[in-house]
Amino acid sequence: MSTDSNRTRLTVDELAARFRGEMIPVTNRFSYFSTVPIAEEDLRQYLNDPIAAVSPAITAAVPPIGILLVPYLERGNGKEGDSVSFERPAEARQIAASARELKDIVVLALAVRDLEIADYHYQFYNALAGVVAAHWPQEVQERFFRTIREELSAEVHGEVDEKSWHLKQALVRRQTNVRKETKLFREYARQAFEDTLTLYLHGTCCDIDVETGPRQMPSRYLRRRLELLIAIYPPPEGYAVLPEQLKAR
Repeated sequence: MSTDSNRTRLTVDELAARFRGEMIPVTNRFSYFSTVPIAEEDLRQYLNDPIAAVSPAITAAVPPIGILLVPYLERGNGKEGDSVSFERPAEARQIAASARELKDIVVLALAVRDLEIADYHYQFYNALAGVVAAHWPQEVQERFFRTIREELSAEVHGEVDEKSWHLKQALVRRQTNVRKETKLFREYARQAFEDTLTLYLHGTCCDIDVETGPRQMPSRYLRRRLELLIAIYPPPEGYAVLPEQLKAR
């Protein structure tokens, strides 16, 4: 289903409010509305396949999710939120996903134009990981914080992705006791959780390769994080993440 608009831009909030009642269920926890025409067979790649790979423990831990498939997204300027654009924004302002939490639903707006499906899957899972991090219970937070403290004590180099890498560098530069729970530590640990969970979810759905490079953390520590997330958020039946799980499946 799609809609025509006389405006070239609508805020995500406006679009969510306008079409919230018209969202189509995908599962009992996920629904969607598309502002762009997408063939029925292609919707499986955008919705059914990535949603099917999400751990039931995650869907139980977050509010219902409404997905808005839109052409483009433009970053907000502070006074108003991110906007849905029907024309390609300037590259510096273009974003791929925007999350808004309403009263009883979280809306994920996801851009689909000029985006490879593999990149769309990454953005979908990255946005979902952000929702999980916003709702993680104290027990999960403490378990992940403990893992981060062990890594910092061992002076483990690198991170999973760019955002957590930069926050880790800021923590190491500006805080003498890097294991102390300060605002800097919490910001870094939460971003590390989001980035690691994104990788975990993406790897559950798709056959992906972890990029190697000078900023990438050693594989044994990355594996420890993934094992922790597998224990907290087991993949759905029939899905696997680690090589030995794939062999045993």
